[in-house]
Amino acid sequence: MSDALQKGRVGAAVGGKQVGGGWRALFWIAAAFNFIVGALGMLSPEATVDARIIGVLVFGFGMIYLLVAREPSRFAPTLWAGVVGKLGVVGLLGPSAIGVGGDMLIVGILALDALFALAFLVFLLTKSDATD
Repeated sequence: MSDALQKGRVGAAVGGKQVGGGWRALFWIAAAFNFIVGALGMLSPEATVDARIIGVLVFGFGMIYLLVAREPSRFAPTLWAGVVGKLGVVGLLGPSAIGVGGDMLIVGILALDALFALAFLVFLLTKSDATD
């Protein structure tokens, strides 16, 4: 096995195989999603200070996903923060967003957050630590 693989760089093992382009694409998409949602939250003229702070945090999580996209094996453990954050947001905002008069845009964002959290869990729970 190459030195780069043994140090957990490009092509680290996941489920006994190298990290494929599909996983990397997922993390790039997650980063872009968070950058867009975070930037819109920060820059919205109607946003309160609290909403702007949330936008900054969402944008910051996008930076985590960008790091994971570039070096999945090295930065994979940071995805646990993403799982907790995304599931926490879904759990806190989901009931009111889905209820009577709920905002469909928020429901869509929460659905994507739930899917990303599920995908992150699959990656984390199937990732092989043999080459780390």
